[in-house]
Amino acid sequence: MTIETLIGAYLNYTKVEKGLAVNTIAAYANDLKKFAAFAKERKYPIDAINHDCIVEYLSGLYHQRLDSRTVSRHLVSLRNLFRFALAEGVITADPTVNLESPKVRKSLPTYLRMEEVDRLLAQPDVSTPQGLRDRAIIELLYSTGMRVSELVGLRVPDMDMRMGCLRCIGKGDKERVVPVGRQALAAVQEYLVSARPLLLGGGKAAQPSQKLFVNRRGGQLSRIAIWRILKEYGRQAGIRTQLSPHKLRHSFATHMLERGADLRSVQLMLGHADISTTQIYTHVIEERLKQIYKAHHPRA
Repeated sequence: MTIETLIGAYLNYTKVEKGLAVNTIAAYANDLKKFAAFAKERKYPIDAINHDCIVEYLSGLYHQRLDSRTVSRHLVSLRNLFRFALAEGVITADPTVNLESPKVRKSLPTYLRMEEVDRLLAQPDVSTPQGLRDRAIIELLYSTGMRVSELVGLRVPDMDMRMGCLRCIGKGDKERVVPVGRQALAAVQEYLVSARPLLLGGGKAAQPSQKLFVNRRGGQLSRIAIWRILKEYGRQAGIRTQLSPHKLRHSFATHMLERGADLRSVQLMLGHADISTTQIYTHVIEERLKQIYKAHHPRA
C-alpha cells in the first residue's frame, strides 16, 4: 500500500465511520498531502517511516517558519493517520508514539473596538444588492458570533424573524439556536426583500442556491468570498489589522462579556463544546482592565 492509498482510506474512514465535518476532513487532507509529498520525495515506503522520519518532517515545518500551533496540528493529523494504519494492520508500530507535541503559546484573540464595528458597518453601499447583502452578513456575524462555515450554510428557513433567532449547524454537525439582534434582523430582512431576489433573478447559475446568502450570479456565497469581502471593508474602514470572520466572532464574545453576559451563555451561543475554550475571552477582558488601570491610575 502506498502512502497516498493509506491517506485516501483514512479520509474515507473519517467521513463514513467517524462522521467528521467536511471542513475538518479537508484540513486533515491538506496536512497529510504535505506529508505524502515529503515521504515520496525521500522515497520512504510506509513500513520504513519511523520516529526519526516524523521528527525530520516536523523540523522541516519549523524551517518553513510555521508556528508551533500549526506544527502541532500537523502532528495530530499524523498521529490519527498512523493509529488508523496500526489498527488496520498496515504497520506494526506507530512512529508517532512518544513524540511530544510542540508547546503552543496561547495568544489572546484580537477584537474590534465598538467604534471600529460602527465604521465597518457603514462601509457597504446599501443602494446596491451586493451592499445590502454585505451589510446583512456583517451584522449577522457580529450579532451572533457565528463561524463563517456556519454562515455560508444558512438557508432562508433557518432564520426565524418572528422569534428573533436562527438555527445553524456547527462543528460535529451539532445544531444550535442562536439569538439575533434587532439591527441584524432588520438588515437580513431588507436583504431578503430588496436584494436577494435581484441577485437570484439576474444570476447565471444553472441552479440558484437555496442558501441564505448568494453571490451576484445567484449561486452560493463561498467562505473565501466572505473573507475577501470583509478584508476589503476593513481596509476601507481604516482598520489596521486584517479583518476576518473570526475577528468578528472574537468581538462578539468579548463585547458580550464586557457588558455582563455570563460565560456559560456565551459558550452556548458560540457553540463551544468545552467552556475552557470560551474562558480565553475572560483573559482578554482582564488584560484590557490592566491596560486601563496602568493608563489612568495615578500610582500604577
